[in-house]
Amino acid sequence: MKISTGFDSGNIQCLSCTDPSNVRLSIRKDNNSDFYQWFHFRASGVQGEACQYVIENAADAAYPKGWDGYQAVASYDREFWFRVPTAYKDGELVITHTSSQDGIYYAYFAPYPMERHADLIATAQTSPLARLEVLGETLDGQDIDLLVVGDSGVGGLPVWTIARQHPGETMAEWWMEGFLERLLDEDDAVSKALLKQVCFYAVPNMNPDGSRRGHLRTNAAGANLNREWQNANMETSPEVYLVRQRMRQTGVGLSLDVHGDEALPYNFIAGTQGIEGWTPERDAELNAFRQGYQAINPDFQTTYGYPANPPGTANLSMCSNYIAHTFGCLAMTLEMPFKDTADTPDVTQGWSPERAKRLGMSFIDVLWQHLQNK
Repeated sequence: MKISTGFDSGNIQCLSCTDPSNVRLSIRKDNNSDFYQWFHFRASGVQGEACQYVIENAADAAYPKGWDGYQAVASYDREFWFRVPTAYKDGELVITHTSSQDGIYYAYFAPYPMERHADLIATAQTSPLARLEVLGETLDGQDIDLLVVGDSGVGGLPVWTIARQHPGETMAEWWMEGFLERLLDEDDAVSKALLKQVCFYAVPNMNPDGSRRGHLRTNAAGANLNREWQNANMETSPEVYLVRQRMRQTGVGLSLDVHGDEALPYNFIAGTQGIEGWTPERDAELNAFRQGYQAINPDFQTTYGYPANPPGTANLSMCSNYIAHTFGCLAMTLEMPFKDTADTPDVTQGWSPERAKRLGMSFIDVLWQHLQNK
């Protein structure tokens, strides 16, 4: 039996694998950080073995409440990911599974590798509707990719979508893949109509270094990018610095920052009610957008989410708060579950790449409806 992590986003330390029924593991921390929760590893030589994988340091992970009711994902072909029996007890996360193949991959959520990101960008830029801008480089020397879809010179509403500030929240880039697939479909009537009014700026992966390194929440320097928006710099958070600089050039008319939530089994949107100058009109616009998403896609709901901050208490180092405050626009944070949706569960896959992509596709309809009602 062998435990391996020598691949994109691999993260686990094997403490012992001499006994398949008691494989002892530990998750590595993000570089220069105490954050950890993302894991991704391959077990080989395990066909027909009743294996039990014990992650010993689960109790001190970033969000231990996220383990309650959680099931890990597994895949033989790295395309289809399914849930496997998982239990959190006595501070340890225990995955119990008998593989039907010699090798199997396990992960916190279905990975979105940097090679797939490269394919996403390469495919998108072949569309006559899109063009690629490379805003600069990360600390590890990877490109920070921006896709511009639409004509920025005709005065269309600038809409920004960004994903994976937290690299372990891979569902965010799955969402982005679905969104871009639909936006670039030249036969889609809603997308075509939107592009007469909107210029889209999409950053499918804000944190390439953390993604490749197998981090949960930070970049190569250990910076949590969603706490860098007020004071970003090229030394520790070039990703935010360069995106923020481009936003100042284009302006922002509406933005969506796409994330994943460890604990809550729901898709929901968090607003920016804590900023100075929040008004009943802005609240009504936010609620209308949420209700529109719920009407379009039943996997989205409006009952559960984060409590709203009182006006004047917003943390402006966070992306959506910073954008709403700086540009005076509707800025939102979309959260998806690592677990499953409590209201629309899928016993085989839970919340999955396929469903995240569909939620991204639905954003096209929601935005179209939103603009028609303004």
